[in-house]
Amino acid sequence: MAALPITNTIRILRFMAGEMTQADLADRIGMTRQTVAAIEAGQYSPSLETAFRIAAVFDKPLDEVFQWIG
Repeated sequence: MAALPITNTIRILRFMAGEMTQADLADRIGMTRQTVAAIEAGQYSPSLETAFRIAAVFDKPLDEVFQWIG
């Protein structure tokens, strides 16, 4: 499977947020841990709403969490 043209800093942000787990983030955005893991690994692009929810958890602008590399 080809890599998606979107990268993210979720893993780094989770670590900086007191080593937040994928499950903790998933609970906060209303998704499953597996979905968070897939987004974090770049295997799945989140919806715009989900991307904004993730950014809000870390109190970061969207472009500090997700980057377009296309």
